[in-house]
Amino acid sequence: MRPHPAPTGSVGAPARPSLWRFEAGAWLFIRLVLGVSWVRAGWEKLDDPGWTAEPRGKAISGFLQGAIAKSTAGPHPEVPHWYHTLVQEVFLPNATLLAVLVTYGELLVGIALIVGLLTRFSALAGVTMNLAFVWAGTTSTNPPMLLLGLALAFFGHHAGRFGLDGWGVPWAAARLPGQVKRLGHEMLFVLALLAAAALALAVSGAETWAAMAVLALIVTTGATWRHNAS
Repeated sequence: MRPHPAPTGSVGAPARPSLWRFEAGAWLFIRLVLGVSWVRAGWEKLDDPGWTAEPRGKAISGFLQGAIAKSTAGPHPEVPHWYHTLVQEVFLPNATLLAVLVTYGELLVGIALIVGLLTRFSALAGVTMNLAFVWAGTTSTNPPMLLLGLALAFFGHHAGRFGLDGWGVPWAAARLPGQVKRLGHEMLFVLALLAAAALALAVSGAETWAAMAVLALIVTTGATWRHNAS
């Protein structure tokens, strides 16, 4: 019996395996790096005075007071004016609760990324915390973690393959109706849209943001109407 010939490329050479077969492994690496970083950050706050031990909330209060001090006059301070207001009116009065939420939020996000559970949603939760820290005027490892988290959330279609999602997502997809699956994709798009709108507001200011939003809405509506009429 003659053996089957090896697959060949366009010039007769053996076909090379696609590099996309390493995609899930690359996402696993990024998941583990982010996950360990989040777990380490949360673990350091457990039973730490000022965070989850008495005087509970004192550490985050000091951090937030520092953010207020960085919100100086001018159109582009280190801490935006709207974030100054949010810190003063919402975060500081609830510093004790916020300290607990940050500590256990970091731990849960890190564990979820390590085991690959709700991977893209967990990455988005991490991005939210990174943005909160960056808007408060701190950098440290937040910018690279923010970029890696965004990549996982919006491009990591197979990010949870080597994890619990690798089993749970196919199981759920086989049992959920198409409308529910489509709703999940639409919800991710809405979250991305809201995040983009918030970032645009932080960059441009309220008046410019509103004018550009109206212009984009007019252009989109006109293009949709022309498409439907043709």
